[in-house]
Amino acid sequence: MTLIGLHVVDVALICIYVVVIIWVGRAIGRKKQDAEGFYLAGRKLGKFYQFFLNFGHSTDSNQAAGVSREVYRQGLGGMWIQYLVLFLTPFYWFTTMLYRRARLITIGDLLTERFDSKFLGGAFAAFCLVLALIGGGASYMVAGKTMMALTPKAESEYTAEEAASVTAFREFRNLQNRAASGLEPAEQARYEELQDRFDRGELRGLVSHTDPLVFYIGYALVIAVYTMLGGFAAAAVTDAIQGTLIVVFSVMLIPIGLHQLGGFEGLHARVPDYMFELFGSAATSEYAWYTILAMVVANLISIIAAAPMMPTAGSAKDEMTARIGMLGGMFFKRFIMLFWALAGLIAIALYAGALEDPDQIWGVMTRQLLFPGAIGLMLVGVLAANMSSLDALSVSYSALVVRNLYQPLRGGQTEQHYLTFGRVMIAVILLSGIVSAIYSDSLLTLFQYFISLPAVFGAPIWLGFVWRRLTKTAVIAQVLICFTLYAVIPNAFPAIEAIRSQPALLAETDPVETTIVTGALQEDVDAGLADRMGEGIRKPHRIEPTGIYFEDVVRTDPADPNSRLEGRGRFHAEIWVLSWLGINFASCSKAQLVATRFFFDALFPFVLLFAISAFTKPVDKRRLDRFYGKLRTPVQATPEEDDEAVERAAEHPEEGEHSKLLPGSNWEVRRPDKVDVGGFGGSWLLVGVVLVCLWLLAKMGS
Repeated sequence: MTLIGLHVVDVALICIYVVVIIWVGRAIGRKKQDAEGFYLAGRKLGKFYQFFLNFGHSTDSNQAAGVSREVYRQGLGGMWIQYLVLFLTPFYWFTTMLYRRARLITIGDLLTERFDSKFLGGAFAAFCLVLALIGGGASYMVAGKTMMALTPKAESEYTAEEAASVTAFREFRNLQNRAASGLEPAEQARYEELQDRFDRGELRGLVSHTDPLVFYIGYALVIAVYTMLGGFAAAAVTDAIQGTLIVVFSVMLIPIGLHQLGGFEGLHARVPDYMFELFGSAATSEYAWYTILAMVVANLISIIAAAPMMPTAGSAKDEMTARIGMLGGMFFKRFIMLFWALAGLIAIALYAGALEDPDQIWGVMTRQLLFPGAIGLMLVGVLAANMSSLDALSVSYSALVVRNLYQPLRGGQTEQHYLTFGRVMIAVILLSGIVSAIYSDSLLTLFQYFISLPAVFGAPIWLGFVWRRLTKTAVIAQVLICFTLYAVIPNAFPAIEAIRSQPALLAETDPVETTIVTGALQEDVDAGLADRMGEGIRKPHRIEPTGIYFEDVVRTDPADPNSRLEGRGRFHAEIWVLSWLGINFASCSKAQLVATRFFFDALFPFVLLFAISAFTKPVDKRRLDRFYGKLRTPVQATPEEDDEAVERAAEHPEEGEHSKLLPGSNWEVRRPDKVDVGGFGGSWLLVGVVLVCLWLLAKMGS
């Protein structure tokens, strides 16, 4: 018995999960909570809840789908769209300590205190609302696309328009697979027409019973109910439940998929060996080593501006608990990501080129490999993974809005008034993510925003922690300039017809015809191109042109090869600015363009901050003495002892000079102690262990 394509057992499992999660939120919500209790769980969480809170809030199924989709598109090197965070993990040892010692509730509070600027605190809160739109959209999109893939229409139920779209998609994939070997002129023209229609999202490989908008609204309301009831404590407790489900959904496809392929040897027989390269070449991948390096640098600047960083660290009972919980949860996530990459390789072997939308990998594999009951468990795991991120994010964003936007504008209200307003904001924030889920057609676009956009505030936060001379004026100017370049122009230009049709901005990279050397697959042996599997053979490979300034350059009428060109997707303002220097990007590969953008996003804010700070007024010395005094003072055992230690540090800043790397300077970098060296060094050893596991994954069965 089925309901919209799902077995009743699967539907029952989803309903049971929803009821349990809401019950947990209601049980926690019965306890009386003040602002610190609602937003920081009373600063009482131990290592167990810290582990699952950090694992849960940093792990969601849109990341799993992002890794798998890029591995499906680019090979194993594509996993770096998410796996680049591996190299950032050791730095959490320091950022977690800094946020716990700040003893604040939101990052907006931090900016207000450090720069004596309510404007910057409010600006960060407003900025996070923009991120809520993007981040929520990615989470909804994965859950929705998985549900859509699990509830497909039968072909007999297609409308005429749906049938035509599916037929055209199959024709496009057939021509695409033959393009590298050469097409007849008529076929080439048809291929280019279908390519344009595919870029526009007009071709569909799957039609579903699920209405995405209805699904998104229902999903958001469930998260809103239990989070509004219990706050950050509810997020921590439910994340412990959801963490187990995340592991289940990450692992369960692997043994069945490998069994169907004949193990790892069967996987290698069906997937080209260049797809197993950890660092793709510019000829076969958008993720060359320098692209990954650029993304790592951009993300390192961005991570410190993640809104949940303050409440997750601040909710721990002490700073060592916060540090261990953070590193434990993050490294466990890095290990789980190996299974997401393996799922992408299995998808290549099973469906190579057959999927219209790689974002649907999880749903398609779940429908074809699993059975009733297991499908429901998978869906629960996908939902749980997203909920565990969205609940913590929504509480963090709510705290920012209340404390850094609402309270400054409407002060003097009761604490209960602010808590009620904060609960309402949780629902508003969760529902707002639906907007980007509807209007964005690609997870990759959303992921790339998250790598660089937080650098707008990440740069001044990093520099504010270590450099006294950073001024309020410099930060305000840098934030306005960078937000315009990274967010306003990339989205505004494509909406203006005169700009998206401007010939100078429709430039594309040069197409490249090349040859790659790869191990022969079973299909190559069958075609007589090799005597045995694994034998080195040469294959033609074409690198299609890509937009330099726009994500895509398409025809206004795909059926007319002479129709006007226009830009679609994100406008790359970074490349546009650099072109003013006379740089010609036509000969660049996609990997080089992406690397250039991310290096610019990471480094340009620092250029502005140093330059403007050099001739603007610094922040008051007493305010800075108090701020940096807190950062050098470990959290004490009791609130009374802690208040006393902080006051002493503020009143006697000279006592902290001996612990600085550069005493007497404006640089507030502390001399590392044994705990710093041990934690940071040990984290890099764990990075090495994970890389060895990744290397083994690539080599098994080869």
